[in-house]
Amino acid sequence: MPEAQTGKILRVHVSEHDHYNGKPLYEAIVEKCREMKIAGATVFKGMEGYGETAEIHRSHLIRHDLPILITIVDSESQMRKLIPVLDEMLDTGLMAMSDVEIMRFQRTSPSRHA
Repeated sequence: MPEAQTGKILRVHVSEHDHYNGKPLYEAIVEKCREMKIAGATVFKGMEGYGETAEIHRSHLIRHDLPILITIVDSESQMRKLIPVLDEMLDTGLMAMSDVEIMRFQRTSPSRHA
């Protein structure tokens, strides 16, 4: 088992309709994380939720505006560099950061699936 490192997990709550520079905000955030060499980022689409504006985000008959959760994991120092960048990208949203233990796995041998 790999050795655990302390790090941070950042959860960014936005809406499906949020955009940045003409593209969905969640896509722009993942691209920015990759550009900054952040360890990992994953996007989850929710069924229903609300955030900073207290407006309910859900699927409607006429339009869809589902909640989006972007989960980002890396060291505290990387997160401290990322937060001001995200602040510039968000018009509304909510961020929550917590401590986490990070364990990295990278198998190079195909024997695990044989």
